[in-house]
Amino acid sequence: MDNYATHKKAEVRNWLEQHPNIHVHFTPTSGSWLNLVEVWFGIIDRQAIRRGVFTSVKDLNAKIRAFINGWNDRKHPFVWTKNAEDILKKAQPKTN
Repeated sequence: MDNYATHKKAEVRNWLEQHPNIHVHFTPTSGSWLNLVEVWFGIIDRQAIRRGVFTSVKDLNAKIRAFINGWNDRKHPFVWTKNAEDILKKAQPKTN
């Protein structure tokens, strides 16, 4: 979860308190690059959407689904290319 305000709402905090088996981990502000789902969205954008021609939302959805199905047929895990120290160093705010 990023540090956006959504998780700070009373309803969300109350729900989390009622579900202690859920552990929330936060990424640093402006740290969406740490979240691999952002990488996945970028791949879908570059390989399935960008420069595409879609005649309707249904057509767009079908082409995204076809891409995901093909990806899943070739399934391979995402692998970090940097070690934890490099990642954590980049996540630290820059000092002036």
